[in-house]
Amino acid sequence: MLFAQRRAVRAGLAARQARALAALPRAPGKVGLYDPSKETENCGVGLVASLKKEPSRAILTDCNEMLVRMSHRGGCGCDPQSGDGAGMLVAMPDAFMRAHAPWPLPAQGDYAVSMCFLPQDEANAARSRASLERACRQRGLGMLGWRVLETDNSDLGEAPLASEPRVEQLFLTKPAGWSARKFEQELYRAQAVAQLENFQVMEEEGVGEDAVLYINSMSPHQITYKGQLTPEQVLGYFSGDLLREDFETHLALVHSRFSTNTFPSWSRAQPLRQMCHNGEINTLRGNKNWMRARQGLLRSPYLGDDTAKLLPVTSDEMSDSGNFDGVLQLLTNESEKSLPEAAMIMVPEAWQDNDGLSESKKAFYEYHSCLMEPWDGPALIAFTDSHKWIGATLDRNGLRPVRYYVTHDDRVLVSSEVGVIPWVTPDEIKLRSRLEPGKMFLVDLESGRVVPDSEIKETVAAAKPYGEWLAENRVFLSDWAKLQKPVEPAADFDDATTARRLVMHGYTTETMETLLAPMAIGGKEGFGSMGNDAALAVLSAEPRPVSDYFKQLFAQVTNPPIDPIREELVMSLVCPVGPESNLLDAGAENCARLVVEHPVLTPEELAALQDDGNRDGWSCATVDATFPRHGADLPPPDDANASSSDVALEAALASICEQAAAAVQGGLGRPGATILVLSDVLAGPDRLPVPTLLAVGAVHQHLLKTGQRGKAALFADAGDVKEVHDVALAVGFGADGVCPRVAYEALAKLNADGLVAARMRNDLKTLDDAPDDAELRKAYRKALAKGLLKVMSKMGISTLQSYKGAQIFEALGLHPDVVETCFSGTPSRIGGANFDALQRDVVALHDHAWGAATKKLQTDKAGAWTNVTHDDVPQLPNPGQFHYRNGGELHLNTPAGMTALQIATKANSRDTFRQYCDDVDAVNAKSTLRGILRWRPEALEKGRAAGLTLDEIEPAKEIVKRFVTGAMSLGSISRESHEALVVAMNALGGKSNTGEGGEDPVRNDPVGDKRDTTWAHLRGKTVHAGDIAQSAIRQVASGRFGVTASYLAGASQIEIKVAQGAKPGEGGQLPGQKVDSYIASVRAATEGVTLISPPPHHDIYSIEDLAQLIFDLKAVAPDARISVKLVSIVGIGTVACGVAKAGADVIQISGHDGGSGAAAISSIKHAGGPLEIGLAEVHTTLVENGLRDLVTLRADGGIRTGADVVKVVLLGAEEIGFGTVAMVAAGCVMARVCHTNNCPVGVATQKEKLRARVRGEPEDVTRYFECVADEVADILRSLGLSSLRDAVGRVDLLELADDAALSKTSRFDVESVVLKPVEWGPLGEFPFDAPATPPPARALLSPGGHHFDDRYVDATNDEDPYHALSSETHWLVNTDRAVGARLAGDIARRQRAKGVVRAVDAAYAGSAGQSFAAFAVSEMNIQLEGDANDYVGKGLSGAKVAIFPPRSAEANGDFVAKDSVIIGNTCLYGATSGKFFAAGQSGDRFGVRNSGVQAVIEGAGDHCCEYMTNGIVVVLGPTGINVGSGMTGGVAYLYAPDLTDDEVLAKLKRTNVEPRRVVDAASPAAQSLKSLLEQHVEATGSKQASAILAAFKPADFVQVIPPSEVPQPKNNVVEIVEDESAVPAAVSR
Repeated sequence: MLFAQRRAVRAGLAARQARALAALPRAPGKVGLYDPSKETENCGVGLVASLKKEPSRAILTDCNEMLVRMSHRGGCGCDPQSGDGAGMLVAMPDAFMRAHAPWPLPAQGDYAVSMCFLPQDEANAARSRASLERACRQRGLGMLGWRVLETDNSDLGEAPLASEPRVEQLFLTKPAGWSARKFEQELYRAQAVAQLENFQVMEEEGVGEDAVLYINSMSPHQITYKGQLTPEQVLGYFSGDLLREDFETHLALVHSRFSTNTFPSWSRAQPLRQMCHNGEINTLRGNKNWMRARQGLLRSPYLGDDTAKLLPVTSDEMSDSGNFDGVLQLLTNESEKSLPEAAMIMVPEAWQDNDGLSESKKAFYEYHSCLMEPWDGPALIAFTDSHKWIGATLDRNGLRPVRYYVTHDDRVLVSSEVGVIPWVTPDEIKLRSRLEPGKMFLVDLESGRVVPDSEIKETVAAAKPYGEWLAENRVFLSDWAKLQKPVEPAADFDDATTARRLVMHGYTTETMETLLAPMAIGGKEGFGSMGNDAALAVLSAEPRPVSDYFKQLFAQVTNPPIDPIREELVMSLVCPVGPESNLLDAGAENCARLVVEHPVLTPEELAALQDDGNRDGWSCATVDATFPRHGADLPPPDDANASSSDVALEAALASICEQAAAAVQGGLGRPGATILVLSDVLAGPDRLPVPTLLAVGAVHQHLLKTGQRGKAALFADAGDVKEVHDVALAVGFGADGVCPRVAYEALAKLNADGLVAARMRNDLKTLDDAPDDAELRKAYRKALAKGLLKVMSKMGISTLQSYKGAQIFEALGLHPDVVETCFSGTPSRIGGANFDALQRDVVALHDHAWGAATKKLQTDKAGAWTNVTHDDVPQLPNPGQFHYRNGGELHLNTPAGMTALQIATKANSRDTFRQYCDDVDAVNAKSTLRGILRWRPEALEKGRAAGLTLDEIEPAKEIVKRFVTGAMSLGSISRESHEALVVAMNALGGKSNTGEGGEDPVRNDPVGDKRDTTWAHLRGKTVHAGDIAQSAIRQVASGRFGVTASYLAGASQIEIKVAQGAKPGEGGQLPGQKVDSYIASVRAATEGVTLISPPPHHDIYSIEDLAQLIFDLKAVAPDARISVKLVSIVGIGTVACGVAKAGADVIQISGHDGGSGAAAISSIKHAGGPLEIGLAEVHTTLVENGLRDLVTLRADGGIRTGADVVKVVLLGAEEIGFGTVAMVAAGCVMARVCHTNNCPVGVATQKEKLRARVRGEPEDVTRYFECVADEVADILRSLGLSSLRDAVGRVDLLELADDAALSKTSRFDVESVVLKPVEWGPLGEFPFDAPATPPPARALLSPGGHHFDDRYVDATNDEDPYHALSSETHWLVNTDRAVGARLAGDIARRQRAKGVVRAVDAAYAGSAGQSFAAFAVSEMNIQLEGDANDYVGKGLSGAKVAIFPPRSAEANGDFVAKDSVIIGNTCLYGATSGKFFAAGQSGDRFGVRNSGVQAVIEGAGDHCCEYMTNGIVVVLGPTGINVGSGMTGGVAYLYAPDLTDDEVLAKLKRTNVEPRRVVDAASPAAQSLKSLLEQHVEATGSKQASAILAAFKPADFVQVIPPSEVPQPKNNVVEIVEDESAVPAAVSR
């Protein structure tokens, strides 16, 4: 079909999608790389309840209004009538049921309603009804019959219509003699049994949810009405019930869902049976594994042995929320635990390092940590039984917003936002507050009151003597270790022992120098830069450790990573291990567990574990994890007749598993072992070590399957565990701890050889000051601990207990047999190395260590390993994994290649460039996935037959317009190099990227006649008068450096950096030595002070928050296209669906190759996935979901040649990003010292002498891209394609090369996964057709695409464009988002361009939506009488903002402004200038990355002033923990008249700031404070500030300053005087 015809048909996309869905029997399963199991969701949550438990119609209508007004927190696809899911849970409407039920009903509480989804097919519906009836009869329940609900689907889109179920209710009765508790329990049991039976039908028959029964609720107290609906459709769909005026309830709980997919799922809509959830359980795989492990131990005190009939309560058929709900129901029905107690157990607050918790609460949490790991992740859990409790709890990090009102008429209104019920007037509100991190909001419906968090938790904690039980039963490994004699590694470092062990376990010179030495000397991982260009493990001819086949997963978009350094307070590595007990029955014996405080064991701790002679109940079994060298030889990998059916490694694993299970089981007269140690200590000349990861994974999985995993702790005594990644994998796949035995020996060898002293020579006074072996081990363990916390934090996981066994990795290049045996449930999408291939590597290492003559038989062609010659002693090889080494591991960047590229671009030589491309493509073929793909011969044949001439091919000048340079920030690279790249791309018509850090306004104008003044630093460069250095893409990253309204308003494209290839899931920093005066001026920072970029967990921590940021950016820059940068990893396709639905115009997929960013070695090497898989997954998933037309796909990741370009386009990309290679063209030599500021060629340094060496010119870069474009044109011609546009998504033109197979790759499954053509999915009828040119920016995702400011921003009136503002006060509700942002952008873009600076006053009232006053500029003076949601003043750019409570509320004596929350979380994030006053408290993270605003607030939550770089923040009320963490500039003042210095220090615990009392009333500090308080009173009328001023005591304030400000604060307003008293330094913090 012609393109024009396709485009004409595409206009009816939504209708076609619906028709296609109607034909689907179920949502599609895996297609290529699309996997529906990776779908995630975020949401809006709300509840309304009467404290008096009085039913009313108003409760329902108010809660429905709340639901509808959070529609923007939900999602929909192309069809606006097809939502992601919404619903409402209500208390049993008894009067309504009596009026409308077909039968007389017994007393309230004596009957129950089961709300069911049934299949449309009558036979399946009958089977489903019979299933539930049978379960109810078995439990002794009485049945009245089925009631068919009256529903109205006339407003539904055809997508939900395609899978719409029947909705029916089964009425059940309580038998005589049963208690209310017994009735509730039996209802739960019948529900559980029936639902399990129907899940079994799905599995056995391969049918979807629409073919079986799903029970929404089954209770005498509540009913759940939900479906695949939009929030606006809920009442109308259930019109027969919810729209009737006599339907009343005393509470309602609502939920709107934003899913990353658009396939219909009625059952996954929420609320669920007892709760609803906004967030994501990051540890779900581990939680499900551990629940499965403890199934055999679960015994209800009520049900006894029949408990097994209810299990499992977790299922792959349910979402994370569904699994949470299942466990919550089990705890509340089959144990004595109350609903709030169960929530406390599953989502505990941070207790391990919380000085503010009572001992009883700490004991409660510690006791229950012995029974269950936390369900960790960003989570708001709202729960109810509608009878006794309704409440909500927030995870320990508090990364979900929860606000609530208590009204004078005894109602509570709780929701993700305020202002959701606009008719609630200010004078009705008694309290405005919020839910804090780790806290619980709870209503006791029986007593009719809100129960304070401390009261309910203290009550629960005091119910049993948890502290006594712990003291009597818990044991600590560290105490056992103290009884051991100090254990030293072998002191004899002769070549016959240590060297052989090191080689056998895969140690290299790089292991010793790059990994171990930095950890042992500095206590932290080694750093690197310029990414990872080495071959993938599965493509490498070198023996590679099994750990190299795994990539760490990380959070992006659907949930946030966290900061393990600045927010360490919420993280913990402490774990109880060993035999578990019955979760359902509390008792002293449940905490008889072994506490391991550090997962990396000392030699003494390992010895203590194995020395079990005098320990009752703690017996240890050590299992030999080695196998004989004899019989391990395998035929050559290319032997066609070879059989690998008897692989010794696989057999050894089976034996280890059997031995472990037998040891745990015990035997006659021998108790089962409670501690297992897998040890490879016997490996030597005659025995091969089983890789620790394989052994741990296999045993863990085997014990899970046999039901024994909960009966013993599992440790590894390991020779091959060396680095952070190794530890993370071992723990992530089930180990309770590891002892890196040979690593300790290696450290001792480093010390004995004098290498430690040599590395520390500049820090040691004498050689005697060098650390001893014990000190090295301590520093090494510290580094491993820090690194492990970092790996956990990437996924947003706070506790090691939750991380353990969670399998948060992707296997890259492992055969399914290996994965199923050792890592079951871990994604492994392309197949690869089987046990045969892994055994060959084990044998190769062993033979190199011990000199076996047969070693060459065991390996593929290799360099550094197989060709090593040695006599008696093996030398540690240097295969060049981290740095290129001739003859070693393949690297894409070689000295010869870089030289050839630079010669080609300088001389404009196509021949030299062709040779460069040939060399790169040859390396590609042996190191990258795209390299092993080739053009299909039949495609080339068709291309030859087409006979296209070059004139018929898209010209190079058009091809280059699809090229984009990477986001390399000014500061990370030099000004000369940054501007050369930008000038080059502008000359070509391509795009360049600012990177993080703002942009100098001088670059907005052409060079003109300022060649020798403004641009003097480019003297000698090929820069012309018409050239312009303005970046086409302006980046918004987590640091927000230099992100102002002017920066955004002038952008043609704005990139949101969610992750970067060098270190996905992490933040970063620009070292202070790189922050010169120019960089500081552009970034609004302080010269010489390190700039910290936090992980993206502030305003891009969920799908709905990313959607809000996109909304904000489109508001301030309406014509700019918004791109979102993601990094390849499994599940990225569903993330991309969420991004597309959030309103993005461009999605960039980056590979794991990284770039110039400095990062820890483990991040560079082991995080992120190959571009090719991620790109193919995204393209496939977007096509499958009918969303591909909405976005442009851009790909980057090691792309260098024309062949690279065409291959990624065939995989789905429309635009191509170039990073490292563009820098090479500009003069980079890959010295990999970017992070040191010592780049030898001046490309990545700010040192003037080195910058003078920059030789790269803009024309070098333009020539490179022109050469690439020419090669692209040649390839297109050979394939018979006339343009890159025609090539997008044509994977049918690629195949796996025949000669690509190593022994590892012979079992690759690339063609059916990466190369599976998906021209269109069930949501579209025609193939995706890439547009010829980028489409314009998508409209705002708001009704009609309109913005609130449109009513007073007159784009047609240049004389008085804002006349409509006048003096009118504009009323706001929560759906009025980013108010002021469009006005700010218009002023910055249009008015300032005319030289017009005119003050604009804007007055508002009500409840402002998210991002109120975002990016507001200095011309704006904004007032809000009311309150506001999250992100107030985001990116504030000079405006004055004042927010104060309604005057009518303050007139009521019950309302106290200083005690009420007036603004939400993350306010003033990235603000650069202006003044801000709020008469009330803020949420968490106030003033994060404040870079210049002066602000006064009357209370703040946790993490106030985090990462702040400039400005002043005054807090006139309580603050949470972690004040000023990561703060590098500016000053904060805390009003602390009643706090002791120790209490002040507690709020600053583990931060980097210094507190001082302000004691001198005449000091500049006191005068500045007083002035700001006076301004605050004038702006807001604050009673709190007025009272403080009336009796002003400077000593009531503590000045908080970062290290850079301690000697002399650089803030011009405030300085510290010498005689001001400091908080006593003796107090530890």
